Amino acid sequence: MARFDSTVAVVTGGVSGIGAAITRRLVDEGAKVFVADINHEAIDAAPVTFGENVAGLRTDITDESAMEALFAAAVERFGTVDAVFNVAGGSRPGRVVDMDLATWDFNIRLNLYGAFLGTKLGAKQFLAEGKTGSIVNVASLNSQVPMHFGSGYATAKAGVVIFSRNAALELAGDGIRVNAVSPGLVSTPLTGGLTAMPGVTEAFLERIPQGRPAEPEEIASVALFLASSDAAYVNGENIVVDGAWNTSGYPDLRPFLG
Repeated sequence: MARFDSTVAVVTGGVSGIGAAITRRLVDEGAKVFVADINHEAIDAAPVTFGENVAGLRTDITDESAMEALFAAAVERFGTVDAVFNVAGGSRPGRVVDMDLATWDFNIRLNLYGAFLGTKLGAKQFLAEGKTGSIVNVASLNSQVPMHFGSGYATAKAGVVIFSRNAALELAGDGIRVNAVSPGLVSTPLTGGLTAMPGVTEAFLERIPQGRPAEPEEIASVALFLASSDAAYVNGENIVVDGAWNTSGYPDLRPFLG
């Protein structure tokens, strides 16, 4: 019997990068998955891409009404929700003294609002059904380690970590677990634009003791552990998955982004 037989999961950002790896692993382990993404073409193709146990809805994760519609659609399609993976996110870099409020807001809204709304509405669904549940929020190594031009993103991801801990405190008595996972450098379309710049990959790899970026599947395996019964007594934690990168710090990106 697979770990996620009879489980229904909601995965934001579930059609690309880390989110797609989580979706695939969940399906492989018996789950039905309802995915959210801003890319409507990828959402429409999800049942073909991932199989008949996957459906989805184009969703702006920063919009509460859109997120309410997402959870309603997941329940209508699969009858329940047992686990939530808040994966969708992104970054717009900028130096503190040059960053405009729109750039700051983009980072905070996409990364922190998305985790807040997914956690809030996932927990409300569990409570409405009178059941336990698990929520996993994807943060970042940037939640702990600063980088040049990354203050907006890092601040949002640090918020995701402490928010997850606070939510765990509030919801543990209801049998709801909330944890975070903080990836380092991962080979995804999201990081591809940065690492394609000449010299950037080399600068990163000099700081990563394991000498390579993670594959999305390596982050997915930790996220699924946190959502599974194997982690039944793990709550309010943040697991860093970075190849020991946190021991050495970020490279100086000013020569590339300045």
